[in-house]
Amino acid sequence: MTGIVTAVLTVGIIGLVCGIALAAASIALAVPTDEKAEAVTEMLPGANCGSCGYSGCAGYASALSQGKTANTALCNPGGAETSKKIAEYLGLAAGDVKPMSAVVLCQGNKSNASIKMDYVGVDSCKMAAQLFGGPKDCIYGCLGLGDCVKACPYNAIKICDGVARVNPALCKACKKCIENCPKGIIELLPLGESRAAVLCKNKDKGVLARKECKMACIGCMKCVKVCESGAVTVVNFNAHVDTEKCTGCGKCAESCPVKCINILNLA
Repeated sequence: MTGIVTAVLTVGIIGLVCGIALAAASIALAVPTDEKAEAVTEMLPGANCGSCGYSGCAGYASALSQGKTANTALCNPGGAETSKKIAEYLGLAAGDVKPMSAVVLCQGNKSNASIKMDYVGVDSCKMAAQLFGGPKDCIYGCLGLGDCVKACPYNAIKICDGVARVNPALCKACKKCIENCPKGIIELLPLGESRAAVLCKNKDKGVLARKECKMACIGCMKCVKVCESGAVTVVNFNAHVDTEKCTGCGKCAESCPVKCINILNLA
């Protein structure tokens, strides 16, 4: 009996010592709670998309709380309302969040783009692109297997006739579709403003590009010559529009012989 009592007391004492040690360690190693950061995190939409340039909403909130940034307008999904709330809480000037929407710069649908093979495999653009650039002759265009659709937390993207299309009314410009597109053909354009957009990323010479897709840019330079604001440039046989310089006049679209330039007014 004495042995049992001794064993119980020994275990009890060991447990007590360990409990005291753990309590002391928890106090000594405790991480101070940043109440301001927690409050700002609650104001953010919780998308954790990283479009702000930080590691999710908590990372951005921490940077604001610690004064590492004073820019309250880095959260595209939150928009101007979130920027204003954060600014009022932290005593900062509210930054201006410019409404944006993602746009898929490709018109290589089933009618326009030629096919070089039947793809049978994982239903993923990233995986299909590993096989000779994908099933379409144009290795620069949308593969239509929906990596962007799966990545979008707002259900703003659908596959229409083999090409991804974004609903600007649902898009929050979180950039997740941009990050997940293996072809790099998705960009952000401003909402509510007319802007020219080249709906093609083909970098092959004109003759070859047209064989691959009926709507491919041929790098003819006509758009460059008629643009009075210097917003259009051609690099590697592909035209690109600087949305900051573009006035939406429409001259580039009118001059394009293959009609791969559209004037978009996203709303």
